[in-house]
Amino acid sequence: MEQDSRKEVISNLPNTLSLFRMVCIPVVVVCLTFQGRWGSFLAALFLGMAFITDILDGFYARKYEAVTVLGKFLDPLADKILVSSTLIMLMALDRIPAWVVILIIARELAITGLRSIAVSEGVVIQASSLGKYKTIFQSVATLGLCLHYEYFKIDFHVVGMLFLWVALILTLWSGWAYLRQFNRVFFPSR
Repeated sequence: MEQDSRKEVISNLPNTLSLFRMVCIPVVVVCLTFQGRWGSFLAALFLGMAFITDILDGFYARKYEAVTVLGKFLDPLADKILVSSTLIMLMALDRIPAWVVILIIARELAITGLRSIAVSEGVVIQASSLGKYKTIFQSVATLGLCLHYEYFKIDFHVVGMLFLWVALILTLWSGWAYLRQFNRVFFPSR
């Protein structure tokens, strides 16, 4: 009976959507290895589908109280690997400056580490609205930079870069906010 309930928890819809997002990661990376519009378009298509599953799994998990320990691990892991691997590929394609990618990934690793330390001490540092806006701008930026070319008289590389600069500011700002919150909780006398 216990094994059946574990299987049910593992295969619930939010976790399945997170696993689908993990499957999209190598597909996006492979698509970006193909030169030209077609590879860029397919990469953006799969990346867009992955971002939609992120929205859906969070909505479904909250609405139907389907939050699981596995989901709490898989969801942010899938998001961070998806965005990081896409940014690294875009950097390799010379669509994004390397220093921007380094700052974004370093912030993600640092905040994940701080949140892990907090959780191990029984403290939950909730995602802030800044972090949520950062995610939205990063998503639009990576989609635009994956598309890269001009479609319908819109230069998606320029659009992607505009969103990326805003995402970078929000990334650093929200990282600073997490760090301050962590310090207030663990070092209140400072």
